[in-house]
Amino acid sequence: MSGTIKYQFSPVPFTAVAVSDGFWSPRLETNRRVTIPYDFQKCEETGRIDNFAKAAGLLPGEHKGIFYDDSDVYKVIEGAAYTLSLQADPQLDAYLDDLIAKIAAAQEEDGYLYTARTINPEQVDEKTVGKTRWSNLRVSHELYNAGHLYEAAVAHYRATGKRSLLEIALKNADLIDRVFGPDKKRDVPGHQEIEIGLVKLYHVTGDERYLRLANFFLDERGHANGRELYSNHGHVGYMQDHLPVVEQAEAVGHAVRAGYMYCGMADVAALTGNAAYVAAIDRIWENVVSKKLYLTGGIGALHRGEAFGQDYELPNLTAYAETCAAIANVLWNHRMFLLHGQAKYLDVLERVIYNGFLSGISFSGDLFFYSNPLASDGQFKFNRRETASRRPWFDCSCCPTNIVRFLPSLPGYIYAYRPGQLYLNLFIGGQATISMPEQLVTVRQETNYPWDGKVKITLTPERPADFTLHLRIPGWAQNQPVPSDLYRYLDDRQDEISLKVNGSAVPLDLDQGFARIRRQWQPGDRVELSLPMPVRRVLSHENVADNAGRVALERGPIVYCAEWVDNGGQVSHLVLPDEAELRAEHRPDLLNGLTVIRSQALNLSSGRPIAQDFLAMPYYAWCHRGEGEMAVWLPRNEAK
Repeated sequence: MSGTIKYQFSPVPFTAVAVSDGFWSPRLETNRRVTIPYDFQKCEETGRIDNFAKAAGLLPGEHKGIFYDDSDVYKVIEGAAYTLSLQADPQLDAYLDDLIAKIAAAQEEDGYLYTARTINPEQVDEKTVGKTRWSNLRVSHELYNAGHLYEAAVAHYRATGKRSLLEIALKNADLIDRVFGPDKKRDVPGHQEIEIGLVKLYHVTGDERYLRLANFFLDERGHANGRELYSNHGHVGYMQDHLPVVEQAEAVGHAVRAGYMYCGMADVAALTGNAAYVAAIDRIWENVVSKKLYLTGGIGALHRGEAFGQDYELPNLTAYAETCAAIANVLWNHRMFLLHGQAKYLDVLERVIYNGFLSGISFSGDLFFYSNPLASDGQFKFNRRETASRRPWFDCSCCPTNIVRFLPSLPGYIYAYRPGQLYLNLFIGGQATISMPEQLVTVRQETNYPWDGKVKITLTPERPADFTLHLRIPGWAQNQPVPSDLYRYLDDRQDEISLKVNGSAVPLDLDQGFARIRRQWQPGDRVELSLPMPVRRVLSHENVADNAGRVALERGPIVYCAEWVDNGGQVSHLVLPDEAELRAEHRPDLLNGLTVIRSQALNLSSGRPIAQDFLAMPYYAWCHRGEGEMAVWLPRNEAK
């Protein structure tokens, strides 16, 4: 499995980055103070944690909830471990010790850990859990749960140095390795995730069995080998088992499963040199970005199967765009950058975090969206998961527990490096201590991004040093909203991007979407980047039927929407003409401070156009002031 492919860049770990940022710091602190304890409380109230005590014989009773609920507990542990990496919390540390003890007690002697079976193995739902171990991997989530266990175990070990959860994970992984393989049981998980977790175990232990097992589960997809290829109600691509992974060329099926699989393929390719994996995820990425990506960065258009639609099938009102899928999209695009070093992947990543991901959680930290539609009539509901407002929890609460582990890891996406080169990927205020191969370099960012495109960067190497600083120049600042023709700006502006070093202008030397500055850096050198942020009108590719004759608004990385409360109680009868002047205005008093867009729109509700004041707000902040209409895409003329 040896080869030359590897991750070309090393991300600076989030533990080396102290965020001090007017936009992100409050969200990270709310996650620490509110969302983590809230999610643990919900796991207790809903029986998710008691299931481990029941499996251990510490409590009587039947399994409560859904068979994959164990994974929610693991994800919250992972998020809690990340916060412990950043800030000591003896109470949280002790809570995790007690919880891990319950998980250890629930684990069977040979390493098996799946409370839905262990609590009462003689009375299980054979259609979901399966009659025997591993007998229904299409549905059971046994291996999916295990993957989240492994990720949580590695996070906890790295945060605390304790091996308690790691030993549970290793015992379970050793069991799975004894059961599955080319000369053993040949099957794959219906929901990918274990592949990512196994690679993390490999990184911690150096044991190649775990890497080989991750490779096996990927290579086994799309091969019958005595089993039926997995489908869902006849949808053969639902679980990405329709073709061998190296032959897949477009994103199909359940978007979260797909995203996790592409992440696993990138991880394994970087470690094994599997060029066919890289070629496959390159093809699939092009398909997504060119034909299946929402303007908000969301993926997975269809409620049916939580799945990708056909090419250009991107409905607004019924958009699924699950929060978990947004997180998977970030994880995948970050890995694509680490493989290839091109800023286009970070452009997509940034679009997701400021829009399609961030809309999934309220400012209060205890209300959540499962799906993130690009329009609302104030009433739409689906399967009790979706309403026109965020909800405090769901029967299937994968999204709230995924959010809690993603947010504290966000600082780890800001910087990357390789010998002689330092990459600044995201504009988020704070300070990082970067262990480059040559020496330690401290980087400090000061910015009011995303409301302002001015960024001040101070570099302090331990001693004068020659290296190249790469500053991402976002696609939106280069007249390209996404790296494809799926979306384009109505006007073709060429606003000047300013770059200075120690007060002196330097030319913009662009390579792969980054401005390169190569010099001998002295301690205290200052770089100033200024990105113009005009309000831009966005148009869709003509094949996106829902957006025909419509326009959306952006400013910097932020996608905007019109919400009922700011526009006379409704937005469905509004038209935003191309000639209407658009003005940005910062409102520190509105929803924790945000920049809005003001204009004049036409209201057609009376049957004839009447001019009225118009206000658009950042999409991520919608639905904090009651239920009502919302739209990202607005008609450009009365005919629409």
